[in-house]
Amino acid sequence: MISILTAKFRLFLRNPWMVIVMSIVCIIMATIIGAASEKKVKIPVYSTLSAQETNELLHTLNESHSFRFEQMDAKKVRALVREGKAAAGLELAENDFTLIIASQTANTFFLREYLQKVYGEKGQANAIAKQLHLSTEQTTKIVKEAKKHPAFTIQTMSFRSKNAVIIDPQMQPIFGFSLFFVIYTVAFQVLQLLKEKKEGVWNRMILSRLKKWEIYTGNLFYSFIIGYMQVALIFSVFRFGFGIDFHGRFPELLLLLVPYVFAIVAFSILLVGLVKNEQQFQALISLLSVSMAMIGGAYWPLEIVSSNILLMLSKIVPLTYGMEMLKGAAVYDRSLTELLYPMSILFLMGVVFMGIGINLTERKSS
Repeated sequence: MISILTAKFRLFLRNPWMVIVMSIVCIIMATIIGAASEKKVKIPVYSTLSAQETNELLHTLNESHSFRFEQMDAKKVRALVREGKAAAGLELAENDFTLIIASQTANTFFLREYLQKVYGEKGQANAIAKQLHLSTEQTTKIVKEAKKHPAFTIQTMSFRSKNAVIIDPQMQPIFGFSLFFVIYTVAFQVLQLLKEKKEGVWNRMILSRLKKWEIYTGNLFYSFIIGYMQVALIFSVFRFGFGIDFHGRFPELLLLLVPYVFAIVAFSILLVGLVKNEQQFQALISLLSVSMAMIGGAYWPLEIVSSNILLMLSKIVPLTYGMEMLKGAAVYDRSLTELLYPMSILFLMGVVFMGIGINLTERKSS
């Protein structure tokens, strides 16, 4: 089995472009759709402060979950507000701010409240610095330490019913496109089994010291590794490149990818057992992958689907359970124990698909 894996990875290193292109396309699609459905209101900003002070203040302001502040020159800020392309503009000063608005809206009200809160905290820090004769760095350190170890704490909780629906427009495209594109990556790796059988490579390997189970295990384990690496890489780009923290569940998401990729590998070997040639496989995987993405909730959340027929069909699609696991962890904050059901379904699908697929493949070979 090790020799099979070694040979496969050497071939992959010679031509890794398919996986790279698939990953790039997935990242671009998820970024574009996620940006189109972004919930944050864009606020253009110009400043009378120094560059360092402006950057520090913008960093603090952009901790908001509702607003995104972008620095521009004063003319452009006023033009965007005047043309109605921005809800409001903002001028940053040392101890105060100026809102540039065309009309009063709910967003401008909440924006003013948020800015008053930030400037209030900034004023408190300056007052501490003057009172204790401390530098800005020392004051910042004291404030951070006070936030870590406050004198008293307030815990806030929100009520949500058990069947409440949460649609996260940022997580949905990342999860959906990642699980969709990995189907192609895994399927075309498993397709090599069919090519090797047609080219006679399979027969030469059987005549060697390798056992048949080692050949199957090596090929399928290689396909699993490549597929898992692709999805893990995409998630890592969004986590460390774009700063999306997946609501603090990034390690759990990497673990939850294992049963899904395993099920897709098994599904691919089932298709190899069903088709007669490479052309049939390519046509079938294109049709089924798009269908699974539509039915399984990759393109749009299943929570908005009302058709009982489509919901019933989604129960036999691995992608449905992959989305359920990822959204369950990152969006609904469920524990791994609560996600055992979709995980077990995917492992069961994988075992059944792989058993039938290998059986069909062996029958065609005999």
